[in-house]
Amino acid sequence: MISYGQALWLGVLQGVTELFPISSLGHSVVISGLAGWSSTNNPGNVLVFLVATHFATAIVLIAFYGREWVKIIAGIFRSLVRWRIETNTERLGWLLVLATIPAGLVGLALQKHLAALFVSARLVAGVLILNGIVLAATEIIIRRRAGALQKRNPAQLTFRQAFFVGLTQVLALIPGFSRTGMTMSGGILSSLDRESAMRFSFLLSGPIILAAAVLKLPHLASASGHALLGPSLVGALAAAVASYISIKFLSRYFEKSSNNLIPFALYCIVAGLIAFILL
Repeated sequence: MISYGQALWLGVLQGVTELFPISSLGHSVVISGLAGWSSTNNPGNVLVFLVATHFATAIVLIAFYGREWVKIIAGIFRSLVRWRIETNTERLGWLLVLATIPAGLVGLALQKHLAALFVSARLVAGVLILNGIVLAATEIIIRRRAGALQKRNPAQLTFRQAFFVGLTQVLALIPGFSRTGMTMSGGILSSLDRESAMRFSFLLSGPIILAAAVLKLPHLASASGHALLGPSLVGALAAAVASYISIKFLSRYFEKSSNNLIPFALYCIVAGLIAFILL
């Protein structure tokens, strides 16, 4: 089981790493493995705790973009009433709906198989290295494209490009691949600038995390989940605070066009290699 000390530490870790493109699930599994915290007997309990901390992060994300979400949801309903899309806000809403579908369907179909990956910390360390390689490859590709990072509204994405970003989010179902990292890479490769790709990524994260929470959090109310309730609440609160600090930092970081994904790529490659060797 997860102690309160472990819950606090893992909650802060998740809150920071969920929004940074360095994989929160990857860090939670790898560090738990290095510290001897991982449970091979009941990985489902660990997964429920991680979903609780992710749920807290989703609440922070939705609150941070609260006004925009109100406009997006209202825009979706307006477009349904008139049966056409007229504004950028309405278009952004439907782009997000489309981009959510791939990971939602794959997550539902393969949730038991994906949960089994949480017990293999060494495998996750290897995936963390791959996450860094994808981030680095994205930067290498866009630097060879003239004018690829001009300021662009995410609503200007085509529906095909939005679906491509949604496909990249499927990779994030595997611990070690970062949801933020994969969807930002997808957005950047679709000609969004880094700041706009980050915004689209954060908006996209909310629905899929909330959907996972709806499926897994009810387990906390069951008899087997009672022991997880306290640690999960502590972890969720810690994750919420850390998430808010992280989103403020990243918003400022990607405002500068000179800041890029390379530092995060190098970190993932080095940290993944060290963890892989130690494990």
